[in-house]
Amino acid sequence: MQVRLDNIDTLAWDKMNNLIPAIIQHAHTGSVLMQGYMDQNALERTLQQNLATFYSRSKQRLWQKGETSGNTLAVQCIVTDCDKDSLLVLAIPNGPTCHLGTDSCFSEQTMHQQNFLSYLEHVIQSRKNDSPDTSYTASLLAQGSKRCAQKVGEEGVEVALAAATHDRAELLNECADLLYHTLVLLTQQNVDLKDVMKVLQSRHQP
Repeated sequence: MQVRLDNIDTLAWDKMNNLIPAIIQHAHTGSVLMQGYMDQNALERTLQQNLATFYSRSKQRLWQKGETSGNTLAVQCIVTDCDKDSLLVLAIPNGPTCHLGTDSCFSEQTMHQQNFLSYLEHVIQSRKNDSPDTSYTASLLAQGSKRCAQKVGEEGVEVALAAATHDRAELLNECADLLYHTLVLLTQQNVDLKDVMKVLQSRHQP
């Protein structure tokens, strides 16, 4: 996949000595990972290699994220703001983004509820190669599509029963179980949550 940005020359390079701030956001969860600066060369290299490259103000040179640690940022999309003086870069991190070993340089941020499903999806996907003896998720995946589908059916019935009896606490618990087991089934079927979301979006008529 080649990332495109058609208005490089029209960006407001002159506002900050030919540098533009770039906010890096996790392409799947929406978490803010870091903020850096790009000059035109850094942006062009990012677009050519699909790996986030910045201009280091302290080293006075280009540096690719992960050039020493290996924790690169695979760029999926770049957009500009309305004033064309900042960039939003959607990327998939390969390991921790922060040099302190945390997923984000903004480690105090809380995971937004609407992003947690995507985060959980990646956790489930990471369990594929775990031992079924130590991971419930891995054990479900190892049992194949029939068992995963059966669990979704069972949890769907439990949700309906909890709603019918007006048991709010049980409804919350069973809905959580249903969402989790649905994500497990999607992982087993090699279906990404984002593809399900695309279907929902296509049905939305504002």
